[in-house]
Amino acid sequence: MRRILCGLVGVYVGATVGLAASSGKVLKVLPHYLDLQGRHAVSPSLYERDAYQADLRRHPERISGLRFDIHWQASHATSAPLRLRAELLTTTSSKEKPIVLEQAVKPGFLGRRWSPVKLDGAAFKAAGELIAWRVTLWEGDTQLGEQRSFLW
Repeated sequence: MRRILCGLVGVYVGATVGLAASSGKVLKVLPHYLDLQGRHAVSPSLYERDAYQADLRRHPERISGLRFDIHWQASHATSAPLRLRAELLTTTSSKEKPIVLEQAVKPGFLGRRWSPVKLDGAAFKAAGELIAWRVTLWEGDTQLGEQRSFLW
């Protein structure tokens, strides 16, 4: 009986210690071009969105920016602020010195949330064409999760 009780106490303590640690991940990253009105689609249909994105790629003069829609999750976050960091490799940057975009974020329902990170205006025009990207989730100075494109 004593062994069973000690075993249960050990499991409880181990589970409690595990809950105190922060965990997080970047679940999905969707890069979208934005048109001159700041839209990435003209209707809520996923098919129409993809067709509109293809049309924008064919007509780059109608592109005003780039938005990364990032689905992320963080659980058991401490008081340290959370932030998303998008690193972009473009035709005018290098892997040693990528373009870095950061966005402060707060967890949503069940710790999950979609958050946008934008590159638009003069910074978008100066960046050149997107080649690769990497998105990371940070809690203070600790990296919780990462998602990267194939060419990163």
